[in-house]
Amino acid sequence: MSVDEHDGSITEGGLVRPLFRLAWPIVVIQLLQVAYNVTDTFWLGQLSADAVGAMSLAFPLIFLLISVAGGFTTAGSILVAQYTGADSERSAGTVAGQTLSFVTLLAIGLSALGYLSTRDLLALLPSQTDTTARIVPLAADYMEVFFLGLPFLFVFFVFSALLRGYGDTKTPMRVMLVSVAVNVVIDPVLIFGWGPAPQLGIVGAAVATIFSRGVGSVLGLYVLFFTSAGPDVAVGDLLPDLSIVWEIVRIGTPSALEQSTSALAMITLTAMVVTFEPPVVAAYGLGNRLVSLVFLPAMGLGRATNTMVGQNLGAQKEDRAERAVWLAVKTGAGVLLVAGVIAAAVPEPIVSAFIGADTDSAAETVRLGSEYLRIRSIEFAFIAVTQVLLGAYRGAGNTKTALAFSMVALWIGRVPTVYYLAFVVGWGATGVWVGMALGNIVGALAAGLWFTRGTWKERVVDEDETVSAPAASAED
Repeated sequence: MSVDEHDGSITEGGLVRPLFRLAWPIVVIQLLQVAYNVTDTFWLGQLSADAVGAMSLAFPLIFLLISVAGGFTTAGSILVAQYTGADSERSAGTVAGQTLSFVTLLAIGLSALGYLSTRDLLALLPSQTDTTARIVPLAADYMEVFFLGLPFLFVFFVFSALLRGYGDTKTPMRVMLVSVAVNVVIDPVLIFGWGPAPQLGIVGAAVATIFSRGVGSVLGLYVLFFTSAGPDVAVGDLLPDLSIVWEIVRIGTPSALEQSTSALAMITLTAMVVTFEPPVVAAYGLGNRLVSLVFLPAMGLGRATNTMVGQNLGAQKEDRAERAVWLAVKTGAGVLLVAGVIAAAVPEPIVSAFIGADTDSAAETVRLGSEYLRIRSIEFAFIAVTQVLLGAYRGAGNTKTALAFSMVALWIGRVPTVYYLAFVVGWGATGVWVGMALGNIVGALAAGLWFTRGTWKERVVDEDETVSAPAASAED
């Protein structure tokens, strides 16, 4: 299995090969995740700029509910990694089954909650008059359909997390590729009503996402129950075992808290953005989707660093762990610096590719989106630094430190800065763009200064070690 297969090369010999062998499947999975968002954004951009704006309103609210259950999928991954590392195959399968049934039940409850509260949640956003009239109803239509299909998403999420904990990232990558391919094909068919399909508009994007995730979920269940690619799960493992469920809740709650506070930051930012005209809202949503192309690969490199640090600290090779972190920082920052230069030099062609020229407010949306992308390109290298350092802290077991610097980036570097520049100083939309860029810059500087102190390597081993060490392998 992957834990044993990679252990020697991760803790011995050169650093470049094991780091990139760990990173590339994770990066591919993250890029495939982005493909969902980019596909929706591209086709909805051909429909109308308002539809793109509606997506930017809907996503933070959807992410808030997803994050609640997301922490528990992480817990399942950690526990599966723990039992797999201990060569207790039956226990790994039992934990996998318990995670699948518990998170699925939780997803059903969140699905009902999200569907019933969609319009109330959107009503909490202090949107500008035109935005309220044109964009909010579209966001509501999208969210209601999306929430109805939420359980399909979580079955796929759980499958991916469990396989990652088992040490297999290639199988989830292949299943994800099939799911994305289905989405790419049916997205425009359902949005525009090609052939015999009805024209569903923004609802079609939601239906396409849910259906394609459903395909991935079915494939994932087949892998778990009928192949040897992951933990040995039996139908009986789905029956509730309160002792295991409690472990999932205990370990998953801190992770859920971190993800939820990130979602709340996104909602707070969205609440500020929707006070502007629709083109600003659309540019914000489109710009965020494009920046996610940079952010998610950086996250993949950070997760690879998590594994490198965790296993090398476990082998008492602190200097090697630190060298792995610096290698990842330099590599990620260098690659994303090049991406930042390209984005700063030619933002207009990149942005205009996602907005139909004949749609309402197209020219203004492209102008604002180009300004947003150009300003945020300054941040790209710092995104890599932040993600790698957070991965290092998590790999060392310092999850509270990682949480602290995530909060610094969001709740000190970004949210108050956006408010101050946009509304107090009066920079308007430009203030939003600049404030967004400062978040990861502040986070990277703070996390980097703390990292150089070296105290992250001196953590006293405690009972959390039994979770931290497997968690490193879980990101394999």
